[in-house]
Amino acid sequence: MKMNLNYDIQYVKGVGESRARLFRRIGIGTVGDLLRFYPRAYEDWSRICSPMNAPEGEICCVRGTLAYPPETRRIAGDRIMVKTALVDEGAFLDIVFFNNKYVADKLTQGEKYLFFGKPEKDPYGGGLQMVSPQFQPVSDEGEGLHPIYRQTEKLNTRAIAKCVRTVLDSVGELPDPIPADIIRKYRLLPLREALEKIHFPRSEEDIHAARRRLAFEELLLLELGMLASRPANAGGVKISDHSAAFASLLPFRMTNAQSRAVGEIMSDLSSGAVMRRLLQGDVGSGKTAVAASVVYSCVKSGYQAAMMAPTEVLAGQHFRTFLNFFDGTEIRVAALSGSMTKKSKDEVKKRLLSGEIDFVVGTHALIESDVEFRNLALVITDEQHRFGVEQRTALAEKGADTHMLVMSATPIPRTLGLIIYGDMDISVLDELPAGRKPIKTYRVPSSYRPRLYKFLEKHFSEGRQGYIICPMIEEGENSGDLIPAEDYYEYLKQQVFPNRRLGLVHGKLKASEKERTMADFAEGKLDLLVSTTVIEVGIDVPNATVMIVENADRFGLSQLHQLRGRVGRGKYESYCVLVSDNQNPDTDARLNIMCETNDGFKIADEDLRLRGPGDFFGERQHGLPLLKIADMMNDTAMLVEARKTAEAITADGGINRPENRALRAAVTELFGNDATKMN
Repeated sequence: MKMNLNYDIQYVKGVGESRARLFRRIGIGTVGDLLRFYPRAYEDWSRICSPMNAPEGEICCVRGTLAYPPETRRIAGDRIMVKTALVDEGAFLDIVFFNNKYVADKLTQGEKYLFFGKPEKDPYGGGLQMVSPQFQPVSDEGEGLHPIYRQTEKLNTRAIAKCVRTVLDSVGELPDPIPADIIRKYRLLPLREALEKIHFPRSEEDIHAARRRLAFEELLLLELGMLASRPANAGGVKISDHSAAFASLLPFRMTNAQSRAVGEIMSDLSSGAVMRRLLQGDVGSGKTAVAASVVYSCVKSGYQAAMMAPTEVLAGQHFRTFLNFFDGTEIRVAALSGSMTKKSKDEVKKRLLSGEIDFVVGTHALIESDVEFRNLALVITDEQHRFGVEQRTALAEKGADTHMLVMSATPIPRTLGLIIYGDMDISVLDELPAGRKPIKTYRVPSSYRPRLYKFLEKHFSEGRQGYIICPMIEEGENSGDLIPAEDYYEYLKQQVFPNRRLGLVHGKLKASEKERTMADFAEGKLDLLVSTTVIEVGIDVPNATVMIVENADRFGLSQLHQLRGRVGRGKYESYCVLVSDNQNPDTDARLNIMCETNDGFKIADEDLRLRGPGDFFGERQHGLPLLKIADMMNDTAMLVEARKTAEAITADGGINRPENRALRAAVTELFGNDATKMN
């Protein structure tokens, strides 16, 4: 009987119940799982040499005859050493294994073998030796490229490869999820050929062709699943473009990037389709002015708009900013937050329902059940990663076919943005307004702290304010050289700045306490704010000019950039000082990048390159499936093509056509039940 993709791995020849448990530990429960368990690397066994010309210090494959039976002995530390040698044309290469008591049973004197490893000088004299190499009999035809898999202690890469070979030789028809016309258009390998070549390539060209096909498939399925989560592309209210009139009211000229973003958003709003767009821009790039322009057009078209921010401090800042933008216009702006009195909140709710308020800025209070609008057409959320999808959707559902604009100051590499925000179009503000001063950033060791305290005091005496950021908050969480925020705050307050006004903010404080302290700092009632990363987003104090980040090596680059963005928001020269004693070369490289550039997108690209997509946000976002073979750093062009293809397939309901049955099934399997909602 031919096995299919759902065939239990346990019943594959040579596996059995015991080994099946080992396979399941690495996520392989079925034949389909195994075929999609791609090699993580390859060893090139095609470079064959003899013991006579084995290159010292270079990985190679040596062919020869086992000269004598493996000798097993105990050495210092109660370790086991097994030693033998290869011989060919009178030349010898010593072979040594440590702590491998079974290897002697696998090697037979007089048999021909291939040994794969790095020949090196024997430190105790003599010729070259290979330590713990891979090996196999010459009769196994092992020359060429060998797959290397992620493995467990009792399930090695050879056992996995052997099982893959058995499955590929035995499995029945493999339904190809990519339609034939797309395979022809992009000159992709058919599925079976791609799987054969990714597991057992004969050349680098095989690997490239197989990986290209499988990565394209993975990205196509991902984009189809993301597009499925979009609202139906119809029914949005049409909003007229009044952006030119708004621009004439501004005391400054918008940057080219701002004008481009406004144009992209207005094109969406006037199309008759529901807009879902991300406005992504670095700190200070002018996202709020873009949002104000869009709100202006919305209100002038006869509709209401609402903006939700993650904290009361940030909501208050936005409220004041929009009041300034709309000063002298007829647009009626209001605020709504949890800290307002019941009477004040009730009044705002009444005026929202009657249409007497055109634009409201608030916190989570906006999504309370008794908040109703007369004709809400546009919802803006600030810093989406602080809101769940349900929260922003709950606000949008207070209107009919409401447009949604999400603003984020977290620079994200374009490839990552296309995946994480796959259900949205993206506008990027990639230039800063003229005249904005770059923040000067330095990296110093902890021995510089006395000098840093004097530097802070100098700025305090000039009427400026500053931050000190710590990665920890209390003694119980301390480790090594990490500085707990609470202890550090007490030390600074009593020993360093006894005559200055200090505040402390960390994640374990009540929300009201954090809000109050940050508000005091924003209002100039505090000179220094000691904080954890809770101030990463959501506080705008133009008077703050110095930020000191303790244990800076403990933060990701993008997080450091967000923290740095809390200073340099006014007219004063601003500074960010990264304190770290870590001498690790990778740490040096990361912190040096911070000192070299203020460009958040360059920093985000480097952060993604250094840490990988899995750690970029610290946790998986939106429950997206993990990529097995596609590379978000290097597959940008492929991702764009996959997105175009996905849009073409879904544009006219093509995903539901009989010929795309395998494609739809693959999307459903990747996304689980969510994909069943596909239109």
